[in-house]
Amino acid sequence: VVEAMGMKPNVLRRWHEQHTQSLDLQARASSRSIGITASSKFIRLSLQIGILSLGAWLVIQNELTPGGMIAGSILMGRAFAPVEQAIGSWRSMIRARAAYKRVKIQLSDWKPTSGRVKLPPPSGKLTIRELGYYYPNSSDPVLRNINFELSAGEALGLVGPTAAGKTTLARLLVGNLRPRTGHVLLDGMDISKWDGDDLGPYLGYLPQDIELFGGTIKENIARMGDESDEEVMRASNLAGAHQMVLGLPNHYETQVGEKGFALSGGQRQSVGLARAVFGSPKLVVLDEPNSNLDHVGETALISAIKGLKSKGTTVVVIAHRPNILQNVDKILVLRNKGVEMFGPPSEVIPALTGKNKQNVRGQSNGQ
Repeated sequence: VVEAMGMKPNVLRRWHEQHTQSLDLQARASSRSIGITASSKFIRLSLQIGILSLGAWLVIQNELTPGGMIAGSILMGRAFAPVEQAIGSWRSMIRARAAYKRVKIQLSDWKPTSGRVKLPPPSGKLTIRELGYYYPNSSDPVLRNINFELSAGEALGLVGPTAAGKTTLARLLVGNLRPRTGHVLLDGMDISKWDGDDLGPYLGYLPQDIELFGGTIKENIARMGDESDEEVMRASNLAGAHQMVLGLPNHYETQVGEKGFALSGGQRQSVGLARAVFGSPKLVVLDEPNSNLDHVGETALISAIKGLKSKGTTVVVIAHRPNILQNVDKILVLRNKGVEMFGPPSEVIPALTGKNKQNVRGQSNGQ
């Protein structure tokens, strides 16, 4: 981006300004630190000289022994030593306090999972009740009062304008985020209270930003486990990625590179989809799975959704293209942080299309 749009001079100028400011602040902090350290040493030495002088005067007046004078000087030095050490290690103390606060924030929502009863595999029935979410230190909700229900084997199309909360809802459905209000229930069990190790094999998730791990395509599809080739092939065929993988130099043993940089955007999306459908997931959440796919890849995606439904898997897909939305059982429209419409495509799509036309007509009349 920097090279293509000629941004290098501006980026370098901004970096140089920030770097210069950083050096100035470091020099100022270093100067203050040296000044404080020197002042503390000066005060300590001055007090020790004062103690020795006072002790010598008391010895001359026969009110103190020479040993008492030496003892007083030693005690004064010992008393000021911790102060000097605290000044020298003040930066480490600030860093330790900041690290403690970060750990405390990360663990604020953590709850121990030991001792929980291992639940049976879910069937895929998804129930959302009064679901709401807002980010920490913010009173403005991202989602509020979300309610809907999907039977096992149903597919839901999730649509809405930018910043409507679609990705946040997807993360809530797979347990990446804990609801602030309400519940996400899978077979009547709150996902946030389900042990992640037990629930993980029954969930599939394709995030908007595909994150692959350093390793082979086979390892990524198998979720970094030592699974059989048959299971990997089954997931790859279901996701329509098998032919793409065969076209790579080392097929399933091809190294994807850190974060999948060795693959194109469409290839990463195909591998990510195969990872999401690997095993026997009962709930699969796909966040814009066709954003980097061509016509062939999109056809394979539609086929994968149909295959998941035939196996009784509940599918939630965030998409905007009508050919995918026509292959779902229900559509949920998010707008203004809540549910605007929910129902079968035959009812929602005409209503949504008609509303968009009215909005465009109103804007034209206003202009």
